[in-house]
Amino acid sequence: MRDNKAIIATTMGDPAGIGPEIVVKAMANREIQALGNIFVIGQSDILEKAIEVTQSDLRIRQIDHPNEAQFEYGQIDVLNLKSVDMSSMRYGEVQASCGQAAYEYIKKAVELANEGHINVIATAPINKESLKAAEVPHIGHTEILAEMTGTNDPLTMFEVHSSRIFFLTRHLSLKDAIAQMTADRVHDYLLRCDQALQQLGVYSRKIAVAGLNPHSGENGLFGMEEVNEITPGIERAREDGITAVGPVPADSVFHQALQGKYDAVLSLYHDQGHIAAKMTDFERTISITNGLPFLRTSVDHGTAFDIAGTGEASAVSMEECLKVSAKYARYFTNI
Repeated sequence: MRDNKAIIATTMGDPAGIGPEIVVKAMANREIQALGNIFVIGQSDILEKAIEVTQSDLRIRQIDHPNEAQFEYGQIDVLNLKSVDMSSMRYGEVQASCGQAAYEYIKKAVELANEGHINVIATAPINKESLKAAEVPHIGHTEILAEMTGTNDPLTMFEVHSSRIFFLTRHLSLKDAIAQMTADRVHDYLLRCDQALQQLGVYSRKIAVAGLNPHSGENGLFGMEEVNEITPGIERAREDGITAVGPVPADSVFHQALQGKYDAVLSLYHDQGHIAAKMTDFERTISITNGLPFLRTSVDHGTAFDIAGTGEASAVSMEECLKVSAKYARYFTNI
C-alpha cells in the first residue's frame, strides 16, 4: 500500500554470502518494514532459500517495477534479476557469476534512482574477489556508484550512535594515504564534509580533524605532517567559514565526538576511522555515501562466507542500515 514514506531499494548483495539472509531477517521485522516502503533487488529463488534457512514466515512476491510493489508486512516485493543458477551456486565461495549478479543488482538500483523511482539505495555486502572474478573493473560499492553516476570521488561517512566519521582517504596503503594528506585535500574535504552534513539536515556542524601522528605530532616532535599540511588545510577551511578544529589527537577525538563535543570527525585514513567506529558498535556502524544524486546507505561488514547459508548471520547491521535510510530519506526528495 502506497503512502508518503520513502521508497527504499535494498540490493541483495553477493548471492553466495550472508546478504540474502540478513535482508530476509530485516524484512521479517515488523518495526523495520514500517519505516519505509522497502523492496529488494535480487533473485527470488535465492531469497526463497534464505527464508528457508532463516526459518522466516515470509512470502516472495515478484515485481517488474517499483510501481508494482505492495509494501505489505509478511511479504517481500522482489524485483527479480535471475543471474545465478541456484543448482550450481555454492555458498561461501568466490564465484564470478555471483560477483556479476551483485553488480547487476547495483546497476538496476542506480537506474531506478536516476529515473526518480526510489529515494534511497540500501546495500547488502558484496565480495571484492567475486567482483574481480567477474571482471568488474571496480573494487567495491563506492567505486561502482561513482562510475555509474559520473561522481568524482564520493565522500564516505560512517554513522554509529551519535557520531559521524568522514574519511580523507579510503582504500590505499598507509604510505600512499599519507602522501594524499595535503593542505589542499584537507581544505577541500572539510568543505565537502560541511556540505554533506547540510544535505543530511545537520544544522550544527563542528568538524574535528583527527591527528595523524601520536599527540598530533607535538608541533613537529613526532612528525611534520600536521605542521606542514593538515593544520594549514584546517586554517583555510576556517577562513571559508567552516567550523573546523584540530588536528585533535586520534586517541581522544572519536570518544569526544561520541560524547557530543563534535558533530563529525574527519579521519585521515581507512583504519583510523574504521577501528574507532567498529569498536564503538560493530553491528551498528552504517556507511553513507555522500555526493551521489541519491542517498546510499550500507552495512559495514563483509559477506561472511564462513557462515553463509546457515541462517546464523545477525541482521542488526542491515536493520540499522534501513533505519538510517528512513532517517535521512526526507532530505532526498528526488521522487
